[in-house]
Amino acid sequence: MLNILLLKSTKALHSTARKKFLFLFSATLLIFTGMSFTREHKNTGEKIKWVSFTEAVELNKTNPKKIFIDVYTDWCGWCKVMDKNTFTNPVIIKYMNEKYYAVKLDAEMKDTVKFNDIVFVNPNPTTKRSTHQLAASLLQNKLSYPTTVYLDETFKMLSPFPGYLKPEQMEPILKFYGENTYQTTKWEDFQKNFKGEVVVEQPQPQTPAKAPTHNLIHPK
Repeated sequence: MLNILLLKSTKALHSTARKKFLFLFSATLLIFTGMSFTREHKNTGEKIKWVSFTEAVELNKTNPKKIFIDVYTDWCGWCKVMDKNTFTNPVIIKYMNEKYYAVKLDAEMKDTVKFNDIVFVNPNPTTKRSTHQLAASLLQNKLSYPTTVYLDETFKMLSPFPGYLKPEQMEPILKFYGENTYQTTKWEDFQKNFKGEVVVEQPQPQTPAKAPTHNLIHPK
């Protein structure tokens, strides 16, 4: 009789353990499935349509848009982080492609660029970390990487924004200029009331972006 009771007790324990295992396995599977769905949902396959500065000038002749310029260098670590984290965000991608010509500009490139009858060159192309004149002009000789630069449809300088920007930090700037809000509203007021589309996965205290400055682009 005792053996039968022990056998039943053992079977009950195995049954309970099996149920717990199946429950934990199912829960884990659901979590990983959800994570996979989230990654696939975010990755739409669309990318920013990057062009060169010269290509942006030509495109702008037939279909004027504002110009967004990502000024970077090959050795800039934060430039690579912004490529990975910010320029892959679907909200940033969609708005950028719709409202801007997006330009990737290597601040140390060796190419010669002609713009408005002015020739911009790298004065020391064989020297390490020699800055191209176009990059120096766009950054107003304040060399910081990455720096994102905004120009209007006539290539007039709207503002440079130095430093790494998360998607939620870049979105309001893109829309401030993209919607022409800068013409009627101060940046501080716009930023205070802005409600973005970018989902912040891990909210952290943010340093307010520097107020825009409005200057013309000058050659070095």
